[in-house]
Amino acid sequence: MAQPLRVLRLDTWVDPADAFVTLFGGTAEDAVWLDSGVDAVDGRSFIGTGRVTATSSVADGTVTLGGSTRHGGILEPLRDDLAARRHPEPSGHPVGWWGRLGYEAGAAAAGAPVAAGDNAADAALLLVDRLLAFDHAARRVTVVAPADGDGDAWTGAVLLALKDSAGAAPAYEAAHPIPPATAAWRHDDASYLAAIVSCQDSIRAGDAYQLCLTNRAQARTDADPLAVHLRLRRASPAPHAGFLRIGGEVLVSSSPEQFLRVEADGRVRTRPIKGTRPRGATVAADVELRAELEASVKERAENVMIVDLMRNDLGRVCAVGSVEVSHLLAVESYAQVHQLVSTVEGTLRPGLGAVDAVAACFPAGSMTGAPKLSAMRILNRLEGGPRGAFAGCFGYFGFDGTADLAMVIRSIHFAGDVVTIGAGGGITALSVPQEELDEVRVKAAAMLAAAGLSAPAGPVTPSVTPAAN
Repeated sequence: MAQPLRVLRLDTWVDPADAFVTLFGGTAEDAVWLDSGVDAVDGRSFIGTGRVTATSSVADGTVTLGGSTRHGGILEPLRDDLAARRHPEPSGHPVGWWGRLGYEAGAAAAGAPVAAGDNAADAALLLVDRLLAFDHAARRVTVVAPADGDGDAWTGAVLLALKDSAGAAPAYEAAHPIPPATAAWRHDDASYLAAIVSCQDSIRAGDAYQLCLTNRAQARTDADPLAVHLRLRRASPAPHAGFLRIGGEVLVSSSPEQFLRVEADGRVRTRPIKGTRPRGATVAADVELRAELEASVKERAENVMIVDLMRNDLGRVCAVGSVEVSHLLAVESYAQVHQLVSTVEGTLRPGLGAVDAVAACFPAGSMTGAPKLSAMRILNRLEGGPRGAFAGCFGYFGFDGTADLAMVIRSIHFAGDVVTIGAGGGITALSVPQEELDEVRVKAAAMLAAAGLSAPAGPVTPSVTPAAN
C-alpha cells in the first residue's frame, strides 16, 4: 500500500534548473530530473528522489530490487510492485518508479538476440517518494513528500534551500568547464556505409521493410554530467529531456520523442519520429529543407511503416476498435533538425496498465524497424555490440496508474569515466547510404559538442576497450 502524501504549493516560481542544481548539484544522491527544457511555456517538469532502486542485468538474467536479487526481467517485478502500491491520489503528482529501461532489456524480453553487455545496468529505476512538480503554463511549483516526520523534514529543507536558488544553474555550469576528449565510433564511415548496404540487401531479400541501423561513439572523460546536461539543454532544448542519476550511472537526454504516455483511465499514446532533415543556415534554406522533408517519398514511407507497427503493438493490449492515428506526418522543428512525427492512440483493455503497454511496444518500432523481431535479429548481427541505454526509454511509472516515457535518443550515458553517445537512422530500399551517414552525424553533433568530444570520421584507436560480443 502506498504511503499517504502531503502536497504543498509554493508561493513563487522557481526555475527547475536552479532547483535541481541547488538540491542535488553538490551530491551523488540518486535523483531524476524530467525536463521540459529551457524557457518551456507549457507542459511540466519534475524533480524526484528516493532511497530504493531497481536494476537489471540481461547478461546475468537478474533483477536487483532494494538490495534483493532475483532471476528474471525487470517488467514483471515492476508490474507487481506498481499494483501493490496503486494509489489514485494525489493524481498528477507521479510518485512511483522513475528511471530508464535499456534497449537490451526490451529486446531480450521480446525474444530477440542481444549483444553482450558493457558493464552498465540494462535498467535503472528509482522509487521516488519525494518530488517537485513544475507547471510551466501556470508558473506553479508543488512539493510532494510522505506525510510523516521524514517527509516534513525533507520538505522544510527544500523550502529553505530554494530561497537562495536563483542563478544556481549558470553558476554551476561556469564552475564546471567541459574538458576536451576524443571519442571512437564503433563503426568507422566505411564500416557503417557497408552496414547500410547490408540492410538494403536484407530488405530486398524480403527479411525486413525497414531497419533502424545505429552506431555509437565512446570516450573516457572527466566531464561533470550535470554540467553537460545544462550545456546540452541550452544548445538543443527538447520537450522530453532528462537527467537521471541512479546507482552511480547518469543519463543525459534532450529527447524530442515521446515513447508512451498512459493516463489513469487507460488512454495510451505514442508519437513515433521517423524522417529527418537538418536545420538550414538561413531562413530560406531552412524552409526549403522543411519542404523537402514533407515531400520526401522515402521519409514519408518510413514514418508510415512505423505508424503501422505501433498500431499493431498497441492493438495487442488495447480495446478492439480503439486504436487510431490522430496525427500523421506532422513536421516538428528542433534546434538541429526537422522531423516527421505521427501520433497513435488507443485505450487499454480493462485490467491492463502501463507496464503491459510497455511490454507490448518495447523496444519502440522507431528504433528497430519492421517487422520488429526480424529487424532486431538483423540489427544484432550488423551492429556488433550492445546499444545499452541508447534506443531504450526513460521517464516514470506513477502509482496513480499514469506513465510518461520518452525515447532515449539525442542522449549521453555516463558510467564511471566512460561516456557513450548513440545515433542512427531508418534504412529503406530507397535510402542513399551517404545521406544516411550524414544524418547520423547531424543527430550526434549536439551531444558530442555538449560533452566536449571530437569524433573523427575514420578509424581511430579507441579510448575505451569494447566489451566482448
